[in-house]
Amino acid sequence: MSLNDTPSGDRVHIGLFGCRNAGKSSLINAVTGQDLAIVSETKGTTTDPVQKAMELLPLGPVLIIDTPGLDDTGDLGALRMAKAYQALNKTDIAVLVVDAARGMSEADEEILARIKKKEIPYVIVMNKADLLAKTPSEPGENTIYVSSLKKDHIFELKEMIAAKASEEKTEYPIISDLLSPGDIVVLVVPVDKSAPKGRLILPQQQTIREILDSNAVAVVVKDNMLASALASPGKPPRLVVTDSQVFEKVAALVPADIPLTSFSILFARHKGNLSALAEGAKALDKLKDGDRILIAEGCTHHRQCEDIGTVKLPRWLREHSGAELKFDYTSGVEFPLDLSAYALVVHCGGCTLNQREMLFRIGCAADAGVPITNYGVAISYLHGILPGALAVFENDR
Repeated sequence: MSLNDTPSGDRVHIGLFGCRNAGKSSLINAVTGQDLAIVSETKGTTTDPVQKAMELLPLGPVLIIDTPGLDDTGDLGALRMAKAYQALNKTDIAVLVVDAARGMSEADEEILARIKKKEIPYVIVMNKADLLAKTPSEPGENTIYVSSLKKDHIFELKEMIAAKASEEKTEYPIISDLLSPGDIVVLVVPVDKSAPKGRLILPQQQTIREILDSNAVAVVVKDNMLASALASPGKPPRLVVTDSQVFEKVAALVPADIPLTSFSILFARHKGNLSALAEGAKALDKLKDGDRILIAEGCTHHRQCEDIGTVKLPRWLREHSGAELKFDYTSGVEFPLDLSAYALVVHCGGCTLNQREMLFRIGCAADAGVPITNYGVAISYLHGILPGALAVFENDR
């Protein structure tokens, strides 16, 4: 996999914030050495957050988020600014771009306060420094004077951003820390009408890649071939990983001495907080008539018949609770900030989200006092097999 193939959820997210005409788009072009962003003297050229996946040395694969100006005006401007603030929720490193000639504005100070409150590593870029008669010899911690136009101190800026990246919390691997060289992992991948044609979905691809990088062996089978794979003579599997929707069927076939988990549970640990999601699953036993449940997905995709999020999970939850439940659905970047109306949030594995945004969503639920779980955790709990599905992670506790 080349750096350009790195999924967006595994890239360092660099958010650029600042007032209109501070030079955010010019800075992106200077940092990347490409004309990626439209540059104009007209205020408000960037009207919505724009994401650009690229390689940025010495960091490697990153996702740069160019946001609208924080001093926009009018009703539409207020909506644009709200989108800019929302981008903080997935920002790993914040770059606050300030017009050096104008200095820090009230809007700059406000977002800097939010950045600090969220404990996001940040850099303050005093842009257009070429227009100043003199720049400070000691600009202060986290601050650098640059000229996007003349490319002055752009290299030093990239070094600062890279240093901030090292401050970020390290994610768990997907599966590699559970394996030793030569281990066999059986991956159960149903191929039904909801499966994408001609390819595997992202969590399956990424898990296979980590198995191969671990010098282990990946055996990929459909659920109807699992019994044959397990009956094959030779070394038993170190682990079986299944798609969540066939968890119950697979659990009935896998011997008790072979650990079993799901792709969704692997990603709960990789991207979020597995213990919180496991605790949230207990709310499945407390659902009652009239409860509203949010089914949230990190990506957008075409819904197929028997879709797991909109069809299977609601059906299983109704069957388990015996209650008349109400369901709301969100996908992609949309996620309610106010979750107080819900009795439960059930989230996807979050393979397209970075860790910060996944933890933000879990935090929103915690702040509202609403339990949150994810697909794989919920499905294994409904089938009474969650303790076994978590056993492989015992060393994490």
